[in-house]
Amino acid sequence: MPIEASCHCGETVFEVTEAPSSVTRCTCTLCAKRGALWAYYTPAQFRLLSPAENVATYLWGSRTVKHHFCAACGCGTYSESPDWSSGKPDFDNPKVAVNARLFDDFDLDAVPVNVIDGRNLW
Repeated sequence: MPIEASCHCGETVFEVTEAPSSVTRCTCTLCAKRGALWAYYTPAQFRLLSPAENVATYLWGSRTVKHHFCAACGCGTYSESPDWSSGKPDFDNPKVAVNARLFDDFDLDAVPVNVIDGRNLW
């Protein structure tokens, strides 16, 4: 069953195909300041429902990850990146990380939180 998510002002809206089985808290400086809990999907499982111009993008560090946020209210919404599960960027298998805190009508406390030590890994 699809889950819809929206930013604070409602100008950026997206959906994913299913509920996450877990979410990730990354401790890197960007994620820690954003306060996001990330759920990971393939691009086919993600759909932006609002106009693309409602989304702004921040590129940081290696500039290989597109960190998106609402252009109106600034909420961190989703990021697009290569798959990093091997420790190296796999551009043939892109991922979309969505800020699960933005899910509408979803009990985020019902899924486990995994922690990635991003502060020390990259």
